[in-house]
Amino acid sequence: MSLPIPFVIAQAAAQPAGGGASMIIMMVVLFGLMYFMMIRPQMKRQKEHRALVSGLAKGDEVVTNGGIAGRVDEVGETFLTVEIAANVKVKVQKGAVQQVLPKGSLKSS
Repeated sequence: MSLPIPFVIAQAAAQPAGGGASMIIMMVVLFGLMYFMMIRPQMKRQKEHRALVSGLAKGDEVVTNGGIAGRVDEVGETFLTVEIAANVKVKVQKGAVQQVLPKGSLKSS
């Protein structure tokens, strides 16, 4: 007995009843896990970095993403002037500041 091919494919593609609801629930759970494991911590870090950058003032000791440590000499709207040695100043973007050091950190090293 020979069966036509479309009939065989149609039978193989049949899904059990009720599978759609469990698939939707699983997708919602996976999205929830991704939100709490990846998206939420990243948003928290971005918020902390924005607060750090907006709070920069003249005299703060900072480290940039490139590893340059210096003292903030001038604060602009998007750029900072950082003094890295006596009479050596570098202009960097505010977003390039990685961390603010405690006062006096540069004198000790």
